[in-house]
Amino acid sequence: MSKNKKETKEPLFHLAKRPAIEWWKAWLIRGAAIISSLIVCALIIVVLTKQNPLEVYAALFKGSFGTQRKFWAMLQKLAILLCISLAVTPAFKMKFWNLGAEGQVLFGGLCSMVLMFEIGDKIPNLLLIIAMLIASILGGILWALFPAVLKAKWGTNESLFTLMMNYIAIQLVSFAIMVWVPSGSSVMGLVNSSTKAGWLPSLLGQKYLLNIIVVAVLTIVMFIYLKYSKQGYEISVVGESENTARYIGINVKKVIIRTMILSGALCGLAGFLLVAGTNHTISKDLAGGDGFTAIMVSWLAKFNPITMVVTSFLIAFLQRGAGEIATNFNLNTSIADILTGIIIFFIIGCEFFINYQIKSTKEKEGK
Repeated sequence: MSKNKKETKEPLFHLAKRPAIEWWKAWLIRGAAIISSLIVCALIIVVLTKQNPLEVYAALFKGSFGTQRKFWAMLQKLAILLCISLAVTPAFKMKFWNLGAEGQVLFGGLCSMVLMFEIGDKIPNLLLIIAMLIASILGGILWALFPAVLKAKWGTNESLFTLMMNYIAIQLVSFAIMVWVPSGSSVMGLVNSSTKAGWLPSLLGQKYLLNIIVVAVLTIVMFIYLKYSKQGYEISVVGESENTARYIGINVKKVIIRTMILSGALCGLAGFLLVAGTNHTISKDLAGGDGFTAIMVSWLAKFNPITMVVTSFLIAFLQRGAGEIATNFNLNTSIADILTGIIIFFIIGCEFFINYQIKSTKEKEGK
């Protein structure tokens, strides 16, 4: 019998969950990851472009801090990315994989643009802005509510459903532009540039300051909501185990729908800020991919809204700097995206070593 028994070979190494480590050790690992990524990027710069890596890194910083205009543009980018990250966080914390933030932002922005374009010169500006805000929030809710209800009622695949809703929103925006711009250029210029109807006002001479203040307040509110409110607690429990949530009396279907209403409303708010406060026009690239980038921002911050400020800043800084590199050195934007991707890859990878450790099988047997 012993001869017929198959022997299973143990691997040389195995993964083990790392005990909680001190915060300074975690940040030391993250710092080492960033330094390592910069070294790898420097090697790639030398091999592919023959440029001086130090000059390239200087351009990276100039992209965000070179001038006052660039600094405020970076803060605006940070604010919108953070707003969308806050939107997807409740859903992801609940383990509802909302991949439709891009479409929810786009449809919310479209609702604002319809009012701005059609009745911009017919009602007072304050009333118009309020109407645009309400329309954008309701549009974002509508675009998030479809997959939420179907998931709650019939258990449909929310990832596929929300992803497909993105493409519907893109086509709706393309159709609207085709109607509004009959010349066929498919590019819509600034709307109401002479009257500025539907444009958010500047504060202290800064075009983006109001957007930044709104998102800053929203960050604090979301932190309190998720950490200290009953609804935030229910989101956490549903995310841990739906069965446990049902056992302690939580209405899981209600939590799913309610949370996605919140997520869609915040995406709609982001669409409103982009249309009324930033671009004053619309295109199918209104969100610029931030609907997907926000997922990474939220995950890296471990769904903590305050920490998301740091991760959003890092992504916004890298994206602005990458554009500066491409412009200053006459490089294809792909090389800038490659450098950004390498840095982000190292940052994501370091989280693995913060949460897990590699142990030898012999060490396991010794214990």
